[in-house]
Amino acid sequence: MSGTLRGASAWPGAPLPRAFYHRDSRIVAPQLLNKVLASADGRSGRIVEVEAYGGAIDPAAHTYRGKTVRNATMFGPPGHMYVYFTYGMHWCCNAVCGDDGEGAGVLVRALEPFTGLEQMRRARPRSASDRDLCRGPARLTQALGISGIQDGIDLVAAQAGFTIVDDGIAPPRRPARATRVGLSRATDLLWRWYVPDNRYVSKP
Repeated sequence: MSGTLRGASAWPGAPLPRAFYHRDSRIVAPQLLNKVLASADGRSGRIVEVEAYGGAIDPAAHTYRGKTVRNATMFGPPGHMYVYFTYGMHWCCNAVCGDDGEGAGVLVRALEPFTGLEQMRRARPRSASDRDLCRGPARLTQALGISGIQDGIDLVAAQAGFTIVDDGIAPPRRPARATRVGLSRATDLLWRWYVPDNRYVSKP
């Protein structure tokens, strides 16, 4: 896909409203499919794979045992970005969902690169192909320049130049559904959704 996003005036749609995120993460997750995660510097990608995490009802959630310094953002208002460090080397980003204090959110697992591919290639010079630029939660944060600095930013207000917009492409009517990836708890829950037959999905 072509085009360049140069700030809010050029985003292909308005940022999703607070009310979009102020719902159960299992409802928000499949509806995030085909939305666009965008940066004001021109990089963006269409969301093609997500996972829901449910706070106190979800043993796999970072927030299951309560609030800590690391997961504090997840207990904040919906519509903010929760960014965490994993395996001592990777950043992953989530959209906070549900009620303030609930500790729920949606992990963005994969993007189909939309705009700013040259910048993504520079950020991920070892990618074998454009297919691998954002195919996985750690790859997409690297490609878009997301790190711990963005933890807690407001996606609705496009704080620090990051937001999620709706450009008119509807979520799939029948999204594919599967178990979440890389977990040791709650491994039976079908809380991962992805765009069927999309080649940018990390794990079909």
